[in-house]
Amino acid sequence: MATAGKMLSGRIFNSKVKSQNVTGKEKWLGYLLGPCGALLFNAVMAVYLNQYYTDVLKLGGVWGGMFLVIFPIISKIIDAITNVVMGWVIDRTHTKQGKARPWLLLSAPLLAVTGVLLFVVPSGNQTLQVIWVMLSYNLYYAAAYTIYTMSHNLMVPLSTRNANQRGVLAVFNNVSSIMMSGIVVALVFPMAIMPALGTSKTLWMVVMSVLSCITLPLVFLEYYFTKERVTAESNGREEKKIPFTLQLKAIFTDKFMLLILGYFLLYTLTSQLKNLSLPYYCNYVLGTYNDGITQTLVSVLGGIPMGIGIFAVWPLAKKIGKKNITVLGFVLYALGSGICWIAPSNLYIVLVGQFIKNIGGLPCAYVFMSLFADALDHLEWKNGFRCDGIAMSTYSVIMTAAAGFVTGIFNGAISGAGYIPPESIAVAPELTDAMQKIFTNADGTLAIIFNQPELVNNLFIFFFVGLETIAGIVYALMLMPVTVEKTLSRKQLVIRQRQKAECEAAGEVWVEPEVRAEEEQRELDEQAEEIFRKELKERCKKKGLDYDLELEKHIEAVRIKQEKQVEKERLAKIKSEEKAKIAADKKADKLAKMTEEQRAAYEKRAADRVAKEEALWQREQAEGEKIYEKMQKALAEAEAKAAEKQ
Repeated sequence: MATAGKMLSGRIFNSKVKSQNVTGKEKWLGYLLGPCGALLFNAVMAVYLNQYYTDVLKLGGVWGGMFLVIFPIISKIIDAITNVVMGWVIDRTHTKQGKARPWLLLSAPLLAVTGVLLFVVPSGNQTLQVIWVMLSYNLYYAAAYTIYTMSHNLMVPLSTRNANQRGVLAVFNNVSSIMMSGIVVALVFPMAIMPALGTSKTLWMVVMSVLSCITLPLVFLEYYFTKERVTAESNGREEKKIPFTLQLKAIFTDKFMLLILGYFLLYTLTSQLKNLSLPYYCNYVLGTYNDGITQTLVSVLGGIPMGIGIFAVWPLAKKIGKKNITVLGFVLYALGSGICWIAPSNLYIVLVGQFIKNIGGLPCAYVFMSLFADALDHLEWKNGFRCDGIAMSTYSVIMTAAAGFVTGIFNGAISGAGYIPPESIAVAPELTDAMQKIFTNADGTLAIIFNQPELVNNLFIFFFVGLETIAGIVYALMLMPVTVEKTLSRKQLVIRQRQKAECEAAGEVWVEPEVRAEEEQRELDEQAEEIFRKELKERCKKKGLDYDLELEKHIEAVRIKQEKQVEKERLAKIKSEEKAKIAADKKADKLAKMTEEQRAAYEKRAADRVAKEEALWQREQAEGEKIYEKMQKALAEAEAKAAEKQ
């Protein structure tokens, strides 16, 4: 990585984000627009790739129906291994651009090329098709998408330690995912794209190849408009090399991380089954094959809360806690799914149930990564080192391995129940009771769509609504003990104190990261100004302009911009003070209206709450210090052994 580190030191690879605080461009370009390409293509794959294999390539009967059962499981085991390797690699990547961002850059061309290979499957020879599918699938998921998703998912935790700013970035990041899966894939694809593609292999190849190529410029955008501020805290100091086994021990002995990862495992299993079954459920239970309306209604009307929820979920999370709002959401999630299960073939009831379910799913969609980032800070406080790469690789292993097993389970279940794929025909026959309809693709080719056996339809119903009814309650119970955010600010203060002590012990002068970032920002601004004036002088010389006059205009523009920024900060401060005053006035008014007994009870409850929080912190602190000392001793022993080998 040393050669790559030197290469990435060039100015062309520098982030366009210079501020020590999260900027507007960073939010909109780096975390919202940038990820859209890769997330869109992956969302399409999650819903429709299996349908391409079963309905277009007709691979459901290969190896007696076992190919689409065994191949996804083996592929995802390979994918899981590469996720672990990628986490190890990221934690040992040290460049000017950070440890995760360089891999975003590499993933851009890989995603585009391997995405195309998924669909340009040769025709004719079935053995060749099987080999091509296995190779292209693993090149995309085990290599290209693993590199992207590992680095992409780390950008929020590594962006900043400011919990509020990190929470905002988590929301923008999730909005990007929701826009792609909840709007484009849910609205545009079932309404306009899928009825046109039908079972035509040529049309599938063209459309999916175009989508794959869109990822290239957008991933570049994500790379240039993100910044690793947490990684930059250690710039100028040699980082400790943390043994892989200690990082694994740190993750798998922490109750908060185990609960979060366990929840994510179950959530991935059920949501993957729901995504896989969605087109089949809409094609055979609620409506007819690619009718252009049923899946759109289920996805869009059910997903409307995801669009409007962004304005409500984060304020509520800040008010009652990220974990609390997520738990309450899952209770509603189970209720909505249960309504769907009562009448799974009634479109109107299903739409109502999906709407309620998606309201309940808002917190897990928008705040989960922020809660995960809190757990990473908690691990750093408790162990004395960060486990970003390994934790994210574990997160990704769960996501990838679960997807393979789910695909195998789904395909094995419907194949065993007697799923009947569409049949391509040259001339349309007379419809019989066994047929649903004759489907015409956009290129004029025809296919017979068959009615499915009752057992197959029951499987589609259970996978789409039944399982999530049960799972919603399980998720709520699992997340109840996750109280990591309650003492997070105290833990972050301890982390900062340790960094200062380590710096001073090394004989260095401690400078607060925010101050250092401001100094670096001033240096960057001075360098940028020097370059600008040099280029301005050359431009004026070429165009015959008055350099002094143009420079004066530039200085005035900079002054106006700075004044606007100062005014913006002043107004923000005034607004914050006004909000604090309003809150204080409300509290004072509330207390004034109370009787002495009520006021005494109120103050006692507040004191009890503070005492409870203090007791929690004291217990956590005592346990955390013991683990910290053990980990530091283990680190010292590992360093001593490494020194002996040298």
